[in-house]
Amino acid sequence: MTSLKMELIILAAILACLHSFVSPDAQGDALFSLRSSLNASTSQLMDWNQNQVNPCTWSKVFCDSNSNVISVSLSNMGFTGTLSPKIGVLKTLVTLSLPGNGITGEIPKEFGNLTSLTMLDLENNHLTGEIPSSLGNLKKLQFLILSQNNLTGAIPESFSSLLNLINVQLASNGLSGQIPPHLFQVSKYNFTRNHLNCGMNLAYRCESDSGGASSKSKTGIILGIVGGLLGLLLLGGLLLLLWKGRHRGYKREVFVDVAGEVDRRIAFGQLKRFAWRELQLATDNFSEKNVLGQGGFGKVYKGVLVDNTKVAVKRLTDYESPGGDAAFQREVEMISVAVHRNLLRLIGFCTTPTERLLVYPFMQNLSVAYRLR
Repeated sequence: MTSLKMELIILAAILACLHSFVSPDAQGDALFSLRSSLNASTSQLMDWNQNQVNPCTWSKVFCDSNSNVISVSLSNMGFTGTLSPKIGVLKTLVTLSLPGNGITGEIPKEFGNLTSLTMLDLENNHLTGEIPSSLGNLKKLQFLILSQNNLTGAIPESFSSLLNLINVQLASNGLSGQIPPHLFQVSKYNFTRNHLNCGMNLAYRCESDSGGASSKSKTGIILGIVGGLLGLLLLGGLLLLLWKGRHRGYKREVFVDVAGEVDRRIAFGQLKRFAWRELQLATDNFSEKNVLGQGGFGKVYKGVLVDNTKVAVKRLTDYESPGGDAAFQREVEMISVAVHRNLLRLIGFCTTPTERLLVYPFMQNLSVAYRLR
């Protein structure tokens, strides 16, 4: 009994292996016929085995869960043959795409039997003859791409019944005559470079606003956006540089000993010219805890000189702004020559490439502004 079971299992396995290598079914026969009619070379579609029943394992062929062929895509493969009418048996085919080849001959009328087809793309080939009226039977068709061929004659009136169309591309052929009015209602169409009843002096345009040349307008929009962004970036960079240039005096808080006599324009009376380092040490590196007040000119710091003299150091924070340096010069001039018991005496000043400072006597519990008033 065990031996009999083993023999049956082996026999079933053998039959399963042979099942894939018997006479082909209609789908495999139709696809192999297409391969032959397209003049595919020996190095092309090598796995399209005529003796294999199920073509779902073939390259460029896609099937559904029930092993029904639903898509054949053979774009830009250099075929130079013709289209096989046997393709018409593929009733479950949804997509048939063969653009960018050198296919010649006519579009077989049997293509009208592909009732499940939603896309037919034969663009950029060398097809001739008229568009078969049988394509009007493809009620589910959404994309009909036949541009850049040598098709002639009129567009079949049967196309008026293709209510699911959303894209019709028939440009660059030799078509002539009337265009079914329904096709002008399709969201995207292109009938340019033919001899059809559309154009500037007729009721309908030969191309929809979103037609084949829309790529040019889209490219223009993209270039405009990119150009605008680059312009904004350049403008932002320029503004940032200007801002940094204007405020570099604020951020250059490098406390080193620098020469004080860099600006020889200021030399009034008996004013003392302080070194930067001297005022830096006096104010504890211009510590915030020593801030006595702040005005439009800048902050005023409490300081103690090396001889224990208490001073108030006014630090100009925006001398590079319009009029800032002039204001500093003016204040030095006016206070240095003004002598009055109700005016606070200016002790001295300090100038560096990045700093302008005024030194006053320190008034206990009173601000400089209060003393001036």
